[in-house]
Amino acid sequence: MQRSLSFCALALLVLAGCASGPTTPADSAGDLDANNVARLDAALAGEWRSADNRARDQFRHPRETLTFFGVRPEHTVIEITPGSGAWYTEILAPYLRGNGRYIAALVDPAAVAEGRGRDYQKAQHDGLQARFDAAPAQFEGARTVLYDPTAPRLGPPGSADVVLTFRNVHNWRSAGQAEAMFKSFHEVLRPGGVLGVVEHRARGEVPEGDRSGYVAQSQVIALAQAAGFRVDGSSEINANPKDTRDHPNGVWMLPPTNRHDAADAAKYIAIGESDRMTLRFVKP
Repeated sequence: MQRSLSFCALALLVLAGCASGPTTPADSAGDLDANNVARLDAALAGEWRSADNRARDQFRHPRETLTFFGVRPEHTVIEITPGSGAWYTEILAPYLRGNGRYIAALVDPAAVAEGRGRDYQKAQHDGLQARFDAAPAQFEGARTVLYDPTAPRLGPPGSADVVLTFRNVHNWRSAGQAEAMFKSFHEVLRPGGVLGVVEHRARGEVPEGDRSGYVAQSQVIALAQAAGFRVDGSSEINANPKDTRDHPNGVWMLPPTNRHDAADAAKYIAIGESDRMTLRFVKP
């Protein structure tokens, strides 16, 4: 069953650095009450979650992260490029099912030049759609929206409560797309809506052409503020002091990618996943 939405179709549905930078209110717990937290815990414990995805909870801290962002079951949530692995999708879609709406924003394959890039984006879309179709009990109501990365539109203005992006900013910066993406987040969110960002954290500012996968926290904050957001809080939920952030092949030497020599496996397993900033922004 096809659930991809064009921009117009979605409009019809809606009508029906471093650790420096602003840190207050630090670790604010969003606005989840006990019932919402219990619902989130039930989604985290769901048997539909893959074993590989569960194993990464110790590094990605989904309970704490989504609580910090204040994601409530009645929200319309847009997750940016979740990929076919559907890591947060397996949590968010069941959590929002029946009350809110989960929307996965994916790059439109037709907006990418023919070749490996287009094939990759099509595989991402098809893989995620297959997950939705195979488990309607968990993913009923989940949707995808396709966007052009050079001129992104994620839905009707003011139609979303929360936009979430996990470890994507470095890709947008290297492709020269970061400013447009942050502007699209601001446009699609309602006033008071939340942008939640988790990203690999560099020690200091890095050039746009940097290929390490890390970004300075100050650079992410600057992108958000330039798009019209205000900083609402930062958290060390996803920090990892073991990550030296100076790996020869960048962040991809660490789990889960593990792009390193087999002889170095123990070293990188001991480090774990990357040091990450967790930032909450609000649209005034």
